[in-house]
Amino acid sequence: MKPSLLCLPAGLVSYAEGLSLQKQARTLVEEGKYDGVLLLLEHRPVITAGRSGGRENLLASPAELADAGVEFVESDRGGNVTCHNPGQLVGYPVLDLARWRQDVHWYVDRLEEVLIRTLAEYGVHAGRKARYTGVWVGNSKITAIGVSVRHWITGHGFALNVRNDLDLFRSIVPCGIEEFGVTSLQRLGVDVTLQEIAVCLSNQFCEVFDARFATEPREGQHGEE
Repeated sequence: MKPSLLCLPAGLVSYAEGLSLQKQARTLVEEGKYDGVLLLLEHRPVITAGRSGGRENLLASPAELADAGVEFVESDRGGNVTCHNPGQLVGYPVLDLARWRQDVHWYVDRLEEVLIRTLAEYGVHAGRKARYTGVWVGNSKITAIGVSVRHWITGHGFALNVRNDLDLFRSIVPCGIEEFGVTSLQRLGVDVTLQEIAVCLSNQFCEVFDARFATEPREGQHGEE
């Protein structure tokens, strides 16, 4: 049977609340209730630095950010510095890769594929860029990806710029990449709500990961369906 995936919309939350939701999702996966949980949400304005660093790519001090109502957080995800704010669709897949493939590079490639296919549904030709993780439209990044994997269960995920204010990105060198910029669906002339694109993305996620939508938790451990 295909792996089971629970898709949960979580609305607008702080970064700390997002971490708490991931922790709860991880418990569900560790207990074998689902093979994966896909959290889809928005964050209040926050700049996060990953395990690769990021403070050196801040163009404003944490104090200046705080005065502007922007939080700064050092995260345990992969990657460098990025931004989250309302109008951006953030996805946190919490998957037991033992039910798919225990390969981080494969997992990141599949995440990119989900986003590429989702954007294609809205007439946007997006793709990968050599040497850089994420999804790009030309030389502009539209989706940042930064993941963590612990005991083959994934955390963190991706951030798709839909209709968020891109001015926040002026406070950083996005992902530490100076030569390229960022874009959004809105900037590309695509008018879509986060709710609409979340449904499309959830469907693409199940297709790319060959999973089935789950509504009810299963009893017992894997294999007792």
